[in-house]
Amino acid sequence: MRHLLLFLVLSLAACAPRGALMMAPEGYQPRSAETVWVASQRSLSGEHLPQPWFSRIDVSVPPDRAPGSLAYPRPGGDPDRQFLVSGGGRLADRAAFRRAIERELAGRAADDRDIILFVHGYNYSFAEGVYRTAQLAHDLQLPGIHAHFSWPSRMKPYAYSGDRDGALYSRDGLVQTIELLSRVRGRGKIVLMAHSMGSQLGMEGLRQMTLSGRRDLVDQIDGVVLISPDLDLRLFRSQVRAIGPLPQPFVIMTSPGDRVLQLSALISDEPLRLGNMPDAGPVADLEVIVIDTRAFDTGLGHFNVADSPALQRILSRTGRLDRILPDEGGAEPGLIGGAVSRVERAVQVVLSPAF
Repeated sequence: MRHLLLFLVLSLAACAPRGALMMAPEGYQPRSAETVWVASQRSLSGEHLPQPWFSRIDVSVPPDRAPGSLAYPRPGGDPDRQFLVSGGGRLADRAAFRRAIERELAGRAADDRDIILFVHGYNYSFAEGVYRTAQLAHDLQLPGIHAHFSWPSRMKPYAYSGDRDGALYSRDGLVQTIELLSRVRGRGKIVLMAHSMGSQLGMEGLRQMTLSGRRDLVDQIDGVVLISPDLDLRLFRSQVRAIGPLPQPFVIMTSPGDRVLQLSALISDEPLRLGNMPDAGPVADLEVIVIDTRAFDTGLGHFNVADSPALQRILSRTGRLDRILPDEGGAEPGLIGGAVSRVERAVQVVLSPAF
């Protein structure tokens, strides 16, 4: 059974078409586009870089697509069916990056100035991370601006250990990016959203800030959302001990049926990972919100937030990521809806398509 799971997951990953940056046809005016503000610790070819570089990339969202789908460009580029680059460019340095974001925020309403920073997971190219950020922003209807931190993935389904090294290599760059975003004038809240192996990088970034005497920087983060986190439970608890009080809300989105995390647990010789806990029991003593999305498992069940239109409809009702939690006191579900219970200090939300 274990060998079958390994073969299934790696075969699907190997056969999946890869994304690359491709410009929309000249003169094309997209009906819908998302701007992604990128800080990257790797070159476009995937090489490790000592410092992040910065860019703005406008992504056209194809009108003829189903919610939850992400079609990468193909030769010739069909903007009606594929995500394509419609504008943007590289920015000179971090100061130019900050000023460009400030100009973008200047014309926005006060409730449209949050910064959502997305950290991608294992086996992502630079372009795939950009397109995924645009897709999440569009399908979840997230207000504010959408930033993306790109770390040097090997972009190979068999390079799991290499990707983990690349994520840890990028801790300094992530901390520098969060510090830069915290100094953006006129901004609203900062929400850190990380997927899969990116969750390990996100937690290591928070830990590094604290241990280096930058607890003030941790306090600039107004919420954390870990989506299908590929994290050993003991490592996660060790990171939390070092960090101290977690940014609130602190959300962990899980699915016990996540086959990618089942494989990760197999490789690690562990029974499970943080993202496929059966319930909130293993983290009950922590101030976290565990959202069980198993009812929305799509494909491998590893990125339900991005892949399930039904789940996206529920989450998009919140309007803001910092509101995907029960109301004060935990007695009633907030805008997200679901069966809510308190397990010691943790809150557990089991989502259902009925909501």
